[in-house]
Amino acid sequence: MVSTVAQGVDGENAYNINADTAAARLAVALGAEKLILLTDVRGLLRDPADESTLLQKVGLSEVPLLVREGVIQGGMIPKVECCVEAVRSGVERTHILDGRIPHSILIELLSDEGIGTMIL
Repeated sequence: MVSTVAQGVDGENAYNINADTAAARLAVALGAEKLILLTDVRGLLRDPADESTLLQKVGLSEVPLLVREGVIQGGMIPKVECCVEAVRSGVERTHILDGRIPHSILIELLSDEGIGTMIL
């Protein structure tokens, strides 16, 4: 667990740092193989109303098109941007998972298909 509150250079002001940004930069700094972001959706969905449209694997080159098409939108944009930054900076792969699903991390990492979206 890492707190994403940072102290300003003046020593008096505190700032809330985006947790996904902090996680991505920490993963890079630690030389992590994987970055896992937990959220309240299954991952990237081609149709947000239909969980069967889950995109299980997304390559870095696909991300700009998915943003233009509106598949990646709203609060998912900064999450995906952090994943892209992490992969470009040496993290092998990143995962966006629904943290409400029991054992979601284990299922994603230890099964052939996983249950979220892997960005690599």
